[in-house]
Amino acid sequence: MATTPKEAEIEHLLAFVASSGCTFHRNGRDYDPASAADHLRLKLSRGGHYVNNADQFIDRLASESSWSGKEYTVTCNGQTSTSRQWLQRALAAFRATPGKD
Repeated sequence: MATTPKEAEIEHLLAFVASSGCTFHRNGRDYDPASAADHLRLKLSRGGHYVNNADQFIDRLASESSWSGKEYTVTCNGQTSTSRQWLQRALAAFRATPGKD
């Protein structure tokens, strides 16, 4: 359960990924939404000290492979974008939602 605004935003992004129905592309392989969310949770548990907010979570942990340096991409409804762009749009929409607090 999220206790700070930072945690609430990151938890929202992880839930968004898990329920997206989109295909995630990481290091040449495709992953379903639940696997992608699990991977991002693992990265957060290991590298969370590198992030002070949801924007840094996207930039530092959820956008590219720390192993290969390759950018993550996401395909939804036949359209592919970088995970950075996709998650930034999701975060902006969440922040614009009235009464989310």
